[in-house]
Amino acid sequence: MTCSRAEARCILFDPTARNISTRGSVPITQPRPKLDARQEINEHMLLVGKLHPLLVHFPIGLVLAAAGSELVAIWTRRQSWRAVAVANLRAGALFSALTVLAGWVLASVPFVEATPSLAWHRWIGVAAAVATAGAVVTSRSCHVESRRWLLVYRGALFAAATLVALAGHLGAALVWGTDFLRP
Repeated sequence: MTCSRAEARCILFDPTARNISTRGSVPITQPRPKLDARQEINEHMLLVGKLHPLLVHFPIGLVLAAAGSELVAIWTRRQSWRAVAVANLRAGALFSALTVLAGWVLASVPFVEATPSLAWHRWIGVAAAVATAGAVVTSRSCHVESRRWLLVYRGALFAAATLVALAGHLGAALVWGTDFLRP
């Protein structure tokens, strides 16, 4: 039995359907079974884990943009570039925390194999989020124009950017493999 286009459209928007794929040849007519509270929580946590591939790009882009903006601020000695760096850093810290949470949930599902590479990626991601949060905390003190706090802020920012880039690289190697760019 095959599914017509009209049936497929109905299935696509049916909130009780288990599988919303329109590629299948059999229409889905059975409603989802009722879940107990623990199963419901597990399904919601799996959804959180599935957000990791979406969220991961934000801290990478924002923290690296913050580091680049701070380099321009150093080179031009303009405070406006530091303001751009701090704004990107604060947004990057928020997304770093969300990304780490989603990544840990995703890594704990049964279909993800726990490998040493995954462990390195997880812990470097946590270190990157902590370093980003630390850079945000020090960014509040660097506006006092104390040279010492400015150096601490810049060290924390560039350490966070390095850790974010490394965690991103390790994550890409997990997804695409280490030979992805080789011909």
